[in-house]
Amino acid sequence: MTETRESPPTPGPTSPIRVFLLDDHEVVRRGLHDLLDAEPDIEVVGDAGTVDHALARGPALRPDVAILDVRLPDGDGITVCRELRSRMPGLACLMLTSFDDDDALLDAIMAGAAGYVLKQIKGSDLVSAVRTVASGQSMLDPATTARLMSTLRGDSSPQEPKDEVLGGLSPREREILALIGEGLTNRQIGKRLFLSEKTVKNHISRLLAKLGVERRIQAAVLATHSSPAASDEHTADHAARSAPPAP
Repeated sequence: MTETRESPPTPGPTSPIRVFLLDDHEVVRRGLHDLLDAEPDIEVVGDAGTVDHALARGPALRPDVAILDVRLPDGDGITVCRELRSRMPGLACLMLTSFDDDDALLDAIMAGAAGYVLKQIKGSDLVSAVRTVASGQSMLDPATTARLMSTLRGDSSPQEPKDEVLGGLSPREREILALIGEGLTNRQIGKRLFLSEKTVKNHISRLLAKLGVERRIQAAVLATHSSPAASDEHTADHAARSAPPAP
């Protein structure tokens, strides 16, 4: 069965920006609701306090912008961002967090978030941020993003050794690395490759050691910046694995 992907209606001059809220604190949700709903061009169409609730309600409400708390008791807003955008590619996700966390910021970028703001933000600035991402612009500071990518890629070291290390991965490890770069979880990778979650975890531990990195997000950055030849090889290998057996 082909999955239907929904896109939110484009807000126009007479159509308010439809906003969906996700935060586990009711007081925060109410405060955001009152702040945004007071604006003539913004309408809060719904909210949720858990990941499951957000994934169940969000698509049906067809928001233009989703304001998502990064840290939640049953998961994280970055996963919600990725899942909602897979169903609604036109959705702009604005990540809201209490922490200035480089790893979370980079995760948000890779999940397709349009913006990332701290909860200490002024109300008027948050309203402006909603309007900005709703118009298709990014609230991610280019300088900060470039700094993070540079740091995690290890640009201070020569490029040749990095390419050699990537070339030292097995075909399966390169395949898993590419899926990490797409933002997939261990469970999602396992389903994609028909492997157990434990087997995926073991593969990831080995490829992290080979890459000389400690964090999964560093491997993801390397995956997104690997050579075109490596990407082509992965694509060909995946196609070969996916092809039906010869009659």
